[in-house]
Amino acid sequence: MRKNIAVYAGTFDPITYGHIDLIERASRIFDKVIVAIALNKNKKPLFSLSERVQLTTKILSDYKNVEIDGFDSLLLDFAKQHGANVILRGLRAVADFDYEFQLASMNRNLNPAIESMFLMPAEKYMYISSSLVREIASLGGKVTGFVPPLIVEALHKKFHEV
Repeated sequence: MRKNIAVYAGTFDPITYGHIDLIERASRIFDKVIVAIALNKNKKPLFSLSERVQLTTKILSDYKNVEIDGFDSLLLDFAKQHGANVILRGLRAVADFDYEFQLASMNRNLNPAIESMFLMPAEKYMYISSSLVREIASLGGKVTGFVPPLIVEALHKKFHEV
C-alpha cells in the first residue's frame, strides 16, 4: 500500500506558531510529513540551515510522523527522493495565493505525479510571518505570542550576541 507523504517546504527562519499549526494538522492527514527547510541562497536568513533544522527538530519532536530535513535543490527533486506525492503549502492571505498558484502550476508542469495542496493556518495565526517576527525581535519587541519559547530564546541570543 502506498503511503501518503507530504513535503512542507519553506525557510522557517524562524518557525512560527502558524507553521506549527499547519504541520500539526497535516500530521493528522498524511502518513508522513517531511518539513523541508530550504537553504535558499536568494534570502539572507538570520539562522543557518543547520540551526533552523536543529531548532525545528526540537520543537516538532512530539510529532512521530514528522521528519525534518534541510535541502538545497529543486523542491520537486527533494520530494521525489523522499517518495512524497504531495507538496504542502500554507496560504495566509490573498497576496500569498498569486505566488503559490504560479508555483503550483509550474510544479505540475515539471512533475504531474506530485500534487500541490494548500492549508490555511488558524485565524489567530494568519498575520504571523517569520520576517515580521525577525523584525520585531531585532527591535527589542516581544515575540512570545508568535513563536515557541525556544525560538524566543534563540532570537534573543542572535540579536544580543557580542
